[in-house]
Amino acid sequence: MIAATAVVAAAAATGFVLLGSGEDDRAGTDPTKATSPPASPNNPRSTETETATVKGWKVVVNPSQGIAFDVPPQWALQSTSWVTYVSENDDPDDTPLIAMRAPAYLKEQWCTSDEDKGGTVEDTPLAVAGSRGNNGARSAEEIAGSDPRTWVYGQFAQPDKNKVRPGTVKPFTTNSGIKGTLGTAWSVGVKRTQKCATNGKAWTFAFKNPQGDLASWSFFGAKGVTDEVPDETVRKIAATVRLYKDPSDS
Repeated sequence: MIAATAVVAAAAATGFVLLGSGEDDRAGTDPTKATSPPASPNNPRSTETETATVKGWKVVVNPSQGIAFDVPPQWALQSTSWVTYVSENDDPDDTPLIAMRAPAYLKEQWCTSDEDKGGTVEDTPLAVAGSRGNNGARSAEEIAGSDPRTWVYGQFAQPDKNKVRPGTVKPFTTNSGIKGTLGTAWSVGVKRTQKCATNGKAWTFAFKNPQGDLASWSFFGAKGVTDEVPDETVRKIAATVRLYKDPSDS
């Protein structure tokens, strides 16, 4: 399931706010019990010095990784300490399979349900985008190939990995000149056994930062639905990925 200190459906992202300065983008919490603060309609980050590279869009910043990107104005930005992750639905320890920090959400309450009839309403977002460090990965190509599959499996296809389809993994250069690798994946045949169940897709742009460390930006969202985020829009968002330096570090 996906976590986001937002309560979500069985195969939905979860998240939480880091209380310390930890840099581990894999850490998690119980998505079925965590409660998220409401997202601000404005950017809740110190990005006054950042200007969107796409007119009318919002700037998303992950200071811990030195990454910024833009999203359309309809997206809601979480705090820089917010971490979104996916975990196995039946894992009692809720160990994250993959996570990303300082995300932006599109339609946080796109689908709402109470699958176990326990009285807890759970929200599933239409789409999420964020960034992370990839310590331990061997290459940008490896990340761009594996991360989209993990997001799709965790958010949409579990427990059946056979429903995940790997897409292309190709060289990609952002508008700011960052060279890396862009990979995709999607799911097929997800059964509507629950109200919010749907097929999904994911994209990951992986690259090396100036320090030589691997990092990445990822998107995942519902696929085959009326308000699906078009692939052209996802690619346009990916193209805005750029390096960011916190003004306080100057």
